[in-house]
Amino acid sequence: MISNRTDLAPLVPIADFCETGSGGTPSRAQESLYFGGPIPWVKSGELRENTICKMEETITALGLKESAAKRLPRGTLLVALYWATVGRVGILGIEAATNQAVCHIIPDQRRADRQYLFYALQAQVPTWLSRRVGGGQPNISQGIIRETLIPLPPLGEQKRIAYLLNKVEGLIAQRKQHLQQLDDLLKSVFLDMFGDPTSNVHDWEVEKLKHLTGEKIGYGIVQPGQPVEDGVPVIRVGDFVGTQIHSTNITMVTNEVSEKHKTSILKGDEILLACVGATIGKVALVEPKHKGHNIVRATARIRTSDRVGRLFLAHYLLSEFAQRYYSNVTRAVGQPTLNIKQIEELLVAVPPMPLQIAFAMRVEAIETLRTRLQDSLNLLENLFDILSQQAFNGELDLSRVNLPVGKQENHDETETTEPMDDSVDDQLFELPAPADVKKLKSAQGRKTVLKNWLTAYTKHLGKAPIAAESFLELVQQKLSELESIEDLDGYSHEIGVAEYDQIKDWIFQNRESGELTPEYNDTENQVRASAAKD
Repeated sequence: MISNRTDLAPLVPIADFCETGSGGTPSRAQESLYFGGPIPWVKSGELRENTICKMEETITALGLKESAAKRLPRGTLLVALYWATVGRVGILGIEAATNQAVCHIIPDQRRADRQYLFYALQAQVPTWLSRRVGGGQPNISQGIIRETLIPLPPLGEQKRIAYLLNKVEGLIAQRKQHLQQLDDLLKSVFLDMFGDPTSNVHDWEVEKLKHLTGEKIGYGIVQPGQPVEDGVPVIRVGDFVGTQIHSTNITMVTNEVSEKHKTSILKGDEILLACVGATIGKVALVEPKHKGHNIVRATARIRTSDRVGRLFLAHYLLSEFAQRYYSNVTRAVGQPTLNIKQIEELLVAVPPMPLQIAFAMRVEAIETLRTRLQDSLNLLENLFDILSQQAFNGELDLSRVNLPVGKQENHDETETTEPMDDSVDDQLFELPAPADVKKLKSAQGRKTVLKNWLTAYTKHLGKAPIAAESFLELVQQKLSELESIEDLDGYSHEIGVAEYDQIKDWIFQNRESGELTPEYNDTENQVRASAAKD
């Protein structure tokens, strides 16, 4: 919510400082004339990313001329008015047109910073959603957008707010990419250890899943009723985060409802498999702290027998082989649903138990890192929400927010600023694995590996400046990953003063050769360097 305090920045309707409008759809009856041309055409369902660059369809110049569609410049702000993405805000990353379900907003840049307005619009989404009208497909009108009040402090303050939120948002994106990398790593470890279940190259015994469970697979509560404040926690697919269960938004059902479905009351060691709709195939691991909880109908409860390890089976259920199976057996159904018989019939190639145990140890190490990253992501998302609320309520101290060179207040600025951190050194870069990982166990070997990594990172950045702290974050992540998948007894993944000093020494040594131009960033207290200019 945006404050109405009169001592803050003035609240100005969007219509007072922005050009707004909507697009159109050329006639499908003349598809060959109006579609497939050079003009990208955005539909409301495509507003899923902050920056919109890819569109499913294009239109011709004639289609543009003979419809209400308009050619919009790169950097135009977009708001979805209809359908599932209603209220979603995005920025055009390229010149394009839109259909009538998208409202476009072009601010007067003498009064409003484009990226600041992007974040201010995002803050308004809950209010817009509360004003939706319509039955099956709720929508908001362009009039609601035009009358929305936006706080307009001086441009310099707007730019500082946008810069600060942009930095936090960049870190959030980075953490999400790190988590995705861990998912990819787990898939890679699974394939390395067990091979593709489709081919079963090890010729392991193949069993139906129903023969590998300690109890009959079952669903959860069919009709949980209205949530209650004091009752039995019930886990939904929406509580799955990776293979973990997050309790932040878990709701409760009455003891009576849970008791009617006592066969699905959790014992603290199950695997949960999503079996309805778009979430089919998602998997979560029940922990002892969830003992006594119940589950909903959209989730199947699986307890393993002593023939198969829980972590192995969970990741088998996540494998491409299993996911294809779910898709094939539910393909002809309007609302896809995995029934118990279909789940029980899944074929599982069962590896030797010692190999399953070795896999479980690697998974646990990777999941430890995942937990740290997820906690960091949660903190950053909370920080973003707090900063956003404070910024648009005039409660944020901007005195210590210094804009970098090139982003100082400029009333005539026309370049589009995308709502993501676009500095190259903050982008995710995967350091290459060393040829001999065991070199990390010795000080000299560690030094060699670190220098090779810094060389690779410098080449990746090109002319962009290097921040030692950013590079060390990548090193910390890579060392943690290597520790989780390699036999490195006595090895520490922690980095500290020695590594930091080595990087600085390397940077200043290369200054002598002219390969790098070192800098010191007073604002961010960072040692930086960039490749020497030609």
